Amino acid sequence: MLCETCYDQAIADNLTDARNFVANHDLLFDTICLGCTDINRPLIDDMLGSSE
Repeated sequence: MLCETCYDQAIADNLTDARNFVANHDLLFDTICLGCTDINRPLIDDMLGSSE
């Protein structure tokens, strides 16, 4: 989930494909704001393998 500003920036930077899948998650995390990072923290932790 992204705020409208971060979503627009991700689309403008072509970070997603037609189905909104991200090929370079590191670049996406560098692009999104701290609020979006906090909202997505459980997903980010799961992707990094640090959740239990």
